[in-house]
Amino acid sequence: MDCPACGNAMITLELADVEIDHCVGCGGIWLDTGELELLMDDRQKASQLLASFQEAPAVAEKPRKCPICDKKMAKIVVGQAKPALLIDKCRRGDGLWFDRGELQDILDRGQLDETSRIQKLLAEMFAHDESKQK
Repeated sequence: MDCPACGNAMITLELADVEIDHCVGCGGIWLDTGELELLMDDRQKASQLLASFQEAPAVAEKPRKCPICDKKMAKIVVGQAKPALLIDKCRRGDGLWFDRGELQDILDRGQLDETSRIQKLLAEMFAHDESKQK
């Protein structure tokens, strides 16, 4: 699968029994539908987060293509905080794209990772990537 941001091939990593696709080039993360909920391990909080997603009005950020269906993804505003955080969501429902740091930013803003479980997993993943690039 190719990265929707930089075009590099992505690798599949397993985080807490969830397979995610990660781009070592730009640090982005692709989550297939349902994987965010599994990663968060709290269905109620995950449902609240997903319900907060609103399609952004016209934005300057270039649309990206879904790595699954190759169609333009929607720009989604996450939450009400300023500055607005935009992520990419497949219009067909194939999944979500997070640029480097966006997933952690969402978890922090929404206080959705109180035990820092996901943060530790992401830190471990990125530390592993950085050691491979040296």
